[in-house]
Amino acid sequence: MSETTLRELTPGEDNKAVVRRFVDEAQSRGNLAVIDTMMSVGFVDHSPLPGLSPDRDGVRALFGALRTAFPDLQATIHDQLADGDRVVTRKTLAGTHRGPFLGLPPTGNHVAFDVIDILRVVDGKIHEHWCVVDRLALLAGVGAVPAPTR
Repeated sequence: MSETTLRELTPGEDNKAVVRRFVDEAQSRGNLAVIDTMMSVGFVDHSPLPGLSPDRDGVRALFGALRTAFPDLQATIHDQLADGDRVVTRKTLAGTHRGPFLGLPPTGNHVAFDVIDILRVVDGKIHEHWCVVDRLALLAGVGAVPAPTR
């Protein structure tokens, strides 16, 4: 089978690679410059956190706040699925709470929370985003709410 034929059979692989690179650069390495190079000018976040704009500036503010609060933040991708121009990623963000976050002082706690993202990728750029965040794990990790008991 030729490379062209393989690429025709797996059109979402390129889009998955774009998302993996974005997660690695922007979230794990803290390289916020990729927001301007990997996200379209008209990017729309359909699930921004309260108080953040639903555009690239909102993403930059969120990732900057996360990097300040968790300087060692790492993203681990567990699963990725692609369908057409959509890429679904299930990942865990983890780091040590060493800076203020949500108005809370640093606790020194190791914090880990899960995220499921859906991104629309067109011509190698991220155009739209939807997500679900395990906010309870995040809030418990930074001491804002009691940790759930098992």
